[in-house]
This record gives sequence, C-alpha cells and structure tokens, in this order.
Amino acid sequence: MGGHGRWDDDDEEDLTGDEDFRGSFREELSRTLNLETWAEGLDLQAIMQRYREEIGGAMRKEDQLRSVIRQELLPKLKTRLKAPEGAGLYRMSPEELSAIHDGLLFAGQVEAVNGISVTHETLPLDITQLGIAAIGYGGSAGTFSQRLFRREVTVDAPDPYQEAAAYIEMRQNRSHPGRNGPDSLSRLARRGIRAYAERAILVEKLKAEWRMGQGNPITHELITGSGYTGLLTASLGMLTRLMEEHPRFVFVSARMEDRGFLTMGHALDAGEFVILESMERAGRDILEGWQYDTDGLVLAREFVKKYCHQVVMGLFRASNNAPPRIFYAHVKHAHMAACVAIADSVLRPEQGFPMLLDVAEATCRSAFGEDGFQGLVQDAYAQADVRLQYFNGRKPRR
Repeated sequence: MGGHGRWDDDDEEDLTGDEDFRGSFREELSRTLNLETWAEGLDLQAIMQRYREEIGGAMRKEDQLRSVIRQELLPKLKTRLKAPEGAGLYRMSPEELSAIHDGLLFAGQVEAVNGISVTHETLPLDITQLGIAAIGYGGSAGTFSQRLFRREVTVDAPDPYQEAAAYIEMRQNRSHPGRNGPDSLSRLARRGIRAYAERAILVEKLKAEWRMGQGNPITHELITGSGYTGLLTASLGMLTRLMEEHPRFVFVSARMEDRGFLTMGHALDAGEFVILESMERAGRDILEGWQYDTDGLVLAREFVKKYCHQVVMGLFRASNNAPPRIFYAHVKHAHMAACVAIADSVLRPEQGFPMLLDVAEATCRSAFGEDGFQGLVQDAYAQADVRLQYFNGRKPRR
C-alpha cells in the first residue's frame, strides 16, 4: 500500500496533467510527442553514454537525499502527529537474527501462504483455478514442508438467450477493467476469493506460532466483499479470527510503487526497519469510497473501527543490494514481525524478500501453473468434441 489509499499490489500511479508529466519526465509532453526529437536507428554508444549520465546523476542525488532523510525525517517518526504505538526506526541485531533463524524459522515455527490464479475465458464459460501453497522450513534453509490447496471457480451465463445479446458489451468491458458491470464484478470476486482463501488457510490450516502472507492482510477486496454479501461476511469473520486468535502475523508486499515510501525505504541500512502508520485512515477511505448496502456498511464499519488501528504498516530492508519492502503486522507484535520478515529475507539477499513466500509462489506455479491448467482445459474440450474454436489463440504481448 502506498500513501493512505493503496490497498493492493496492483495499483498504478496516475498522472493527472501536463504539469505532472513535466515534473516526472523533465520535459514538456509536446516535446516527447514530437517525432523530430526521436532518434532514428540504434546508436548504442550514445544510448549508453546517456544512461551513464542519467543513472550517475540520479544516484548522486539519491545519496544526498538519503542522508537528509536519515538525519531529519526518520528521527521524527516517533513524535509526529497520530503516530501509532511503536512508531520509529529500529535495527535488528545479529543476535536477534540468529535467534529467529534457530528458534523460529528453521524450527518450523513460521509458515507462509501464497497463491496464484489462472483463468480460461471463453464465450460459454470462464474457469478459474486457484492454487495455494503453505510452506515452512524443515530444519534448515534448504528443506521445506509443504501443503497444497486447489479450487476451481466457474462463471457461466444463467440465461443464455439474454446473455448472448450482452456479450459484445461484456467483451468491451473486459478490455476496459475500470468499467462497472457483471464481468468486471466477477473478476473482482475472483481476486476476493483468492485473497480470502489465502488468509483463511493461514488462519484455519496452519499450526505455526508465526504466520506469513503476501500483500495487505486486510485488503480492499475483503473489506468490501468485492460486492458480495456472503464474501463480506465470511471475510470479516475470518479477519476477526486472525486479529484475535493469531496476532503473530506478518504480511509483505511484493511491489512498492509509492515513490515517497520507496525513497524513505532506500534510506534504511540492511537490517533496519521503520514502523510508519496504522491502517485506521486507510480503512475509513475504503468505507467512504465503496457503495455498501445498509447491512454491509454496518458490518464493515464495525470491523474498521475495532481492528484497523491495530494493524500497522512499516518498511524494512534486508540487504543493501535489494529494494526495501512494505510489511504489515499487529501493533503488539510489529517489532518481532519485522525481524521475522528480515530474517527470512536475508536468506536471499539479492531479492530482499521472504524466501518462504517465494518458495510458496514457485510451488504454486509448478503445481497449478497456466501450462498445466490449459492442458487440462484443452483435454476437456477435446473430450467434448468442440475442438479449439473457443480458445483465444496466441497470448498477447506483455
């Protein structure tokens, strides 16, 4: 989450006008669009020289900014207005690192949950396969215990005659994810079900003292129910159990796009972390920005009021060669949560991201990846004797 309004890892930064463009790219938009300013061909020497100048200048500027942040901003975290309990800068000691490795991680007292989803979309129906892995260490950094969970979710047209006329518009909606409609809602529901399943497995299936997940524990899809009353009710009940029965948790985001947090994070040294803010304001933003029904609003408001201030967000850096990461934890256990995340992340210093989460994702991709899923779908179509007319063909460029 970046700032106070970001709740998932897929949000994108928006540019709101030509002034924003000029501030970000250091030239007028009209100059960028003028093809006369574009070079023809591929002059590698000129390209490399410009990159050296740009990168070198940026690094010198970043080093200066880093020094200012460490001297002037980080010391103010504890005393700023509405700072959460425990706010401030901390450093993990080598003794703490060793104790967590031996007493928690390699002793099997930390388990992580991560998942993937793959979808096959056709005119008759959409099939989504959700795969989730729960991973812990089996005594050392190179051995793991694992459990796999799998579920298919199918969306089809309840009234094929009525839906047939709407499919052209539905396909257009799929090309514009920001539009409202039944198709965009089903996509939101799939994300919500995946987020729910990851956290429900963490709450109900794991036995370890510490539990680790990816993203934000109280993500937008769950606080809103993704538009479904049943999902909202189940999600808030499950998150209540997480907060009350299993508060020793840490969630780590895979990406960080907020440049303010990124700059602050790069000011940290290896083994340092900061606790920044609670999720109280972000929870209120969710309530104000989502259209609930009356009962759903009451449920969501009660949860946000009771629990969002108990979840804090912070930054940690496991290695000077890796980017900083955002983490979320219960306010009463935030210090240890950051240390657990750092201790698992130093096992892969080039990534600076918890190894358990990486292994869980890799396990899911191996067991539930797109190639295997599409193979099963193609076999089912072949058995139904409809050949391949409902397949989309080649994958789009990324």
